[in-house]
Amino acid sequence: MALKCGIVGLPNVGKSTLFNCLSNAKAQAANFPFCTIEPNVGVITVPDERLTALANLVNPERIVPTTVEIVDIAGLVKGASKGEGLGNQFLANIRECDAILHVLRCFDDPNVVHVDGEVNPVNDKEVIDLELQLKDLDSVERRMQKLEKQAKAGDKEAKRQFDILSRYREVLQQGKSARSVVLERPDDIDFASELYLLTNKPVLYVCNVDEGSAIKGNRHVEAVRKSIENEGAELMIITAAMEAEIAQLETFEDKAAFLAEIGLDQPGVNKLIKSAYSLLSLQTYFTAGVTEVRAWTIAMGTKAPQAAGVIHSDMEKGFIRAEVIKYTDFIQLGSESACRDNGKLAVEGKEYVVKDGDIMHFRFNV
Repeated sequence: MALKCGIVGLPNVGKSTLFNCLSNAKAQAANFPFCTIEPNVGVITVPDERLTALANLVNPERIVPTTVEIVDIAGLVKGASKGEGLGNQFLANIRECDAILHVLRCFDDPNVVHVDGEVNPVNDKEVIDLELQLKDLDSVERRMQKLEKQAKAGDKEAKRQFDILSRYREVLQQGKSARSVVLERPDDIDFASELYLLTNKPVLYVCNVDEGSAIKGNRHVEAVRKSIENEGAELMIITAAMEAEIAQLETFEDKAAFLAEIGLDQPGVNKLIKSAYSLLSLQTYFTAGVTEVRAWTIAMGTKAPQAAGVIHSDMEKGFIRAEVIKYTDFIQLGSESACRDNGKLAVEGKEYVVKDGDIMHFRFNV
């Protein structure tokens, strides 16, 4: 699925260093603002221990993990909504993303310059929030101007859309993000998605800390945590500089030893990738055979025919049924045949909603 997470933040907070850790692409990372101008795009493998466990049982010819796209976007400054700095380009790039990884500098280092002269992650967050909110407010008011005459003339559809836009305008004028507006009707949600509001995108705040704060965080992290209490957003701690060191280690054993020494069970980027995947409301189902064990990406709530369509459109068109084994049953019993013999293989129809971790076999006829 072509869904993307954009890494955003003020200049020089560690976005490109983090991107380099996440992907095989090597974005330029340097100690000055606007190091990144064109967005770097990386296709990132999503770590999934379940895929390895299945492969150990099936012993396939190849293993194919699922992926997610991560985009490193140019740093933003005050006035971006009015075109200052690289503002217009930044806002265009972020509009194309489906979710946001907002990197905040939560470390003190006099050797790394800060664009505003002092380390204050809450203020940094507010700078970007404000610029995105101002751009959204402009978009909403422009749309309202086009609908106002129709709404006053009694057009019910125009009135419905105008009322939704009014709700967005109200929260944006209060300095809140569009995601704080809760819509329940499917047609209202569909209309909102067509607006492509920047502050309606799901966000994960990534606090970039020094090595000594990698596990418990620090005062900067706590300040950020307090500032997002009412946002319904998630926060995670990562040390981009340390993750860069881990990424340069060549063997699994070396990486494991490094992590054990600092008290971590896995690289922070692994957790970040998984969080990005979840932030996009994605989940995984598996196909398992001697040719390959493969992870497939679907949106949460996807039904069986559409899940089959991810493999090939003909499978969706000619869908007959899906044979489904729960991951835990497959691991416990060790094979598809054992699951079948023990009554752990379920036959599901067109209305079956695929669960994360399902092992699927589709029957279809074209």
